[in-house]
Amino acid sequence: MDKKYDLIVIGGGVLGTFHAYHALLKGMSVAILEKNSKPEGATVRNFGQVVPSGMDRKWQDFGKESLKIYKNIQSQFDISIRQNGTVYLASNEEEMQLIEELHQINISNDYESNLMTKEQCLSKYAGLRADYCTGGLFFPQEVTVEPSMMIHKLHQYMTANMGLDLFMNTTVVDTEDTFSEVITTTSLGKEFKASKIIICNGSDFKILYPEIYNNSDLIVSKLQMLQTKSQNNYKLDGSILTGLTIRRYESFEECKSYQSIKAKENPDSFEKKYGIHILFKQAIDGSVILGDSHEYANAKDVDSLGFDLNMDIDNFMIEEAKKIIDLPTYEIQSRWFGMYSQCKTKDIFEHTVDENIHIITGIGGKGMTGSAGFAKHNIDKIFNV
Repeated sequence: MDKKYDLIVIGGGVLGTFHAYHALLKGMSVAILEKNSKPEGATVRNFGQVVPSGMDRKWQDFGKESLKIYKNIQSQFDISIRQNGTVYLASNEEEMQLIEELHQINISNDYESNLMTKEQCLSKYAGLRADYCTGGLFFPQEVTVEPSMMIHKLHQYMTANMGLDLFMNTTVVDTEDTFSEVITTTSLGKEFKASKIIICNGSDFKILYPEIYNNSDLIVSKLQMLQTKSQNNYKLDGSILTGLTIRRYESFEECKSYQSIKAKENPDSFEKKYGIHILFKQAIDGSVILGDSHEYANAKDVDSLGFDLNMDIDNFMIEEAKKIIDLPTYEIQSRWFGMYSQCKTKDIFEHTVDENIHIITGIGGKGMTGSAGFAKHNIDKIFNV
């Protein structure tokens, strides 16, 4: 191709797409090259919960910026954003203590949250079991998205309104920096040229620069999720996060009681072995997504995670969910797993191959929440603006 872009993004998932989005806002010419006919990774295999409340302070700031970005786009074009809030449901006094402490932290962070009594939770969330819930912490500013459609709608918006060039079924097998430009070569021998390249490859470590990933601290997490059949006239608003989530999410690690409470847990329990915590989120079609679990492998050993679904994990999650909310039906219509990459020692993987080729991946479970805000900051850093 004769055209030279200011930026080529390799990977059309949420992290790569928002890098493209912020570059376009700065007036740059941008292309996204995506190897599949549509994104198939963690971007579409998640709950669609945008929850800055669960992040540490650094990523909560990125998440809060993401909320503004999502809501701004939604005001112009429907990408499936619904501002219906997030609740953390405590199942006992220890978890209640943690959400009370987090509430105080959020006051100092100027991030709106509201403590809810047991009665308020039972009134707001139909089917919530009184023998489970002790109280809750509600974040009214947080949103949900439909992961199966959001990224496609966002691509549609960016191509129609922002000038994005989007190339699907385009597998990049080589990049070369000539220092006057960067050249990408696809599996069909086609070349694309740009001033800079950002590679957002998710958990695909086998095509470009495998030696970098194999020698890094990147790991991959396999998460199992389920989706019930439609719940008919039943309504469950927002993101529902529960006691095991309170004991897992990073934001609660800042609470003064966290370490003493964690120390009492049984490290050999089934839920600890498979990293299970119970989340609920109702989709637009009335079904409810349940999950999830976590199994890990190093980047070079991704295949060891396998392609099967562990029915013991699924059955455990269903039985635990039934202890929390009495849904009209727990009949399952679909099951799947997602894979996301993260780092053992850092919060995201950033590697500069040379001056004009940048790898950004390993965002972990923060992708849907933090990508929009992080990418805004990262584009400024990469382009020195």
